[in-house]
Formats: sequence, structure tokens, C-alpha cells
Amino acid sequence: MKKLVSLLCLLFCTMVYSQNITIADVSFIGAKKTKISFLKKVVPIVAGSVTDSTAILETVNQLKRLPSIANASFKLHKNTVGSSYNLVYMVEENFTIIPFANLYTSSNDDFAFRVGVQEFNFTGRNITIGGFYQKDIFNSYGLLFRAPYLFSANAGLAVSYNNLKTQEPIFFDDTTADYKYHNEAIEVLGLYQFNQRHSVDLGINFFTEKYNYIRGATNENVPQALDVNKFSYKAIYKYSNIKYHYQYLDGFKSTLNSHYVHSSTKELDNFLVAFNDFVYYKRVGERGNWANRLRVGLATNDETPFAPFSVDNNINLRGVGNIIDRGTGSIVLNTEYRYTLIDKNWFVLQGNTFVDAGTWRNPGGELKDFVNSDNLRVYPGLGVRFIHKKIFNAIFRIDYGYGVTKNASKGLVFGIGQYF
Repeated sequence: MKKLVSLLCLLFCTMVYSQNITIADVSFIGAKKTKISFLKKVVPIVAGSVTDSTAILETVNQLKRLPSIANASFKLHKNTVGSSYNLVYMVEENFTIIPFANLYTSSNDDFAFRVGVQEFNFTGRNITIGGFYQKDIFNSYGLLFRAPYLFSANAGLAVSYNNLKTQEPIFFDDTTADYKYHNEAIEVLGLYQFNQRHSVDLGINFFTEKYNYIRGATNENVPQALDVNKFSYKAIYKYSNIKYHYQYLDGFKSTLNSHYVHSSTKELDNFLVAFNDFVYYKRVGERGNWANRLRVGLATNDETPFAPFSVDNNINLRGVGNIIDRGTGSIVLNTEYRYTLIDKNWFVLQGNTFVDAGTWRNPGGELKDFVNSDNLRVYPGLGVRFIHKKIFNAIFRIDYGYGVTKNASKGLVFGIGQYF
């Protein structure tokens, strides 16, 4: 009966609002911290415009994508004089000052964590500011400013500073060495949205990379210390056609991330890195959500132990450990089924089952490396999500991955937000 009533309501709305209508006034109900002036800036429908229900529903989904908005809907009120309508948006706000933590471990007793805090609605204009501290043997930190609507409804700016220090395994001659890796970087990006589905980020990243040998194998062709200034041109193209309803997602998005890295020393060649994330979500019944991510990446195929793509817990394969291999090409498929076990007014308990699988091209190798069984990793597993529906991205996840391929490991991965 409930489904029948919903269908009849949808048919009624379609008949009433499918024709073009004139909007006399646009207003918002429910916005407290978020500035009304900002919401009017983002929504393209203004007083005096002619629109229809399809365009209005597009703006509702646009509002749902804002970090400050948990949910949105609309009503049309016909004016007593004339044939125009008043458009009223009803919004539910998120709490947007969010602490976060990422923790992970593996059967090799690797342990690292990152903690921090972000405000996703600074000044009520959906500006993100934040910082983090990371302990991964060494201490690291970073700061972020991102304002997608700083200059207009389509143009913004992002600036970040990161000072990262980690212990990195380097692979060569079928052996391994541990290096202290230090990356200090400043990045500036211009952000532009062509429309609600297409956007691009363009900018430049200035960074210094340092490698210092700690222990393990050595080779006269592999330096024990590097200190190199670099810069990279960065371009990110995004297509997103996702429908949001609290923890449920439905639709497709694609993100192409590419950058050209220029080195200040002749010892290291300039190189190009590009990868694309194809993500597909499917709502299954009332409580299910099927989520998929395919990442395909290639880099300049230099024969180097410092290859850009890594096999890692927090990036691609849950349970695999902390950077267990590197390559100049990567194909990774993550698929999981999320099912809502408990759904209350503000709290959701969600369980999931997943399979993470990936393969790599060895540095200086060939495309056939992708089908080499030595490079294939498959990690099925189970997880759980604790979700606060009224706090943006307040999803605490725990996943346990168990490797079923050669030389596999197993381990827990903790984090904030869905894995993808």
C-alpha cells in the first residue's frame, strides 16, 4: 500500500509540474548555519525564471550534494493572483565540524593512524578548512582550505599544505629495503563546475621529496639518499550523476586524475601519471546498496624502485598491509554490498561484505604483467559501518580483509567515511 501511495503521488506531481511554470519567489526553510544568500547563489532557479519539475528536482539533488545539507525537498505554492508559483526548498542541515581518524593494522603488525578535524561549512558557505596529524613511525601533518564557490556559483579555489614522513619499502632485485620518505608540498587548484555533473580542477603542486636509507638490501644503482625539488601540473576531471538519500547512493561517477611531474635533477626523469576511478552505485530494495569502484592507472614506465602506484590498505586492498608492492600501472576492482541493519532517526548500523582485487605492472615491465599471477591480489572480507545521519560524513568503518592469493596477509582497516 505504501509503495502504491508513493507511486500515485509521483504521478500526480509529474502531471501537475511537468509543464513550464513561472517562479515568482524562491525561499529556503530549515537553514540555520548555512547562509540563505549562499544557497540562492548555488541554486540556478531565481525569481522570474521559467522552469519545470525536472529542473527543480535537479536542484534538490544539487543541494543534497552540499556538505552542509543532509536532505532536501521542495514545495510549490500557487499565487492567488496570476499563474506564477512560489518555490520553497526544505533543507535538513548536517553538523559539519567533524573529527576524523584512520587506523589500520595487518598480520605483519604494521600500525599507523591519522587524526584530524575538518569544518565543511566554514562561514556558512560550504568552505572546507581542516588539518590532520599522522603517526606512521614518523610524525606528519597537513592543512587544507577548499572553497568551491568562492568566486561564483561555478568557480572556486583549493589550497593545501602537507608535510608527510613515512617509512617506505623499496623493491628491487627481488629484495626490499626500508627508506625514510619525506614529502613537503604546497598545492594550489582552481575549481570550476561546468554544470551539476561536470567539473574540473586545474593547478600546480610544488614539493620536495627526500629518501634516506634505513635498512635492508642495497644496490649501487639504487641511491641511499635523495633530495629532489619537483613540481607537477595537475588536472582532475569529474563526472557525477549520483542520487543521494542519506546513506544510500544510486548512479555513476567518473574521476580522471592526471599530473605531469617535473624533477629538478637529471638523475630522475620527468614522468606522467594518470588514473581513472569509475564508480557505480545501485540501490537494492529498501535497505541494500551495491557499490563498485574500478581504478585503472598508468605511469611512465621507468625501471625505478620509486614507482608511483602502491599496494596499500588505505588505498586499494583492505587487509593487504602497509605498502607491500609498487608498480607503474594498476588495475583495481573494489565491490561490496552494504545492508542497513538498523535505521533510526539519527543512527544507522550497516553491514557489508566485499571483495577487493588488484594487479600491477612492474616498473619497466610489460602490459602482460597485469595477468601475471605473482602480481594478482584478491582480498574478500566483512565490515561494519556506524553512521550518524545528521553529521556530514560521520561514518565509522571497520573492515577485515583476508587474502586468498599467493603470499597473502590479513588484517583490520579502520577509518572515517565509506571506503569509496
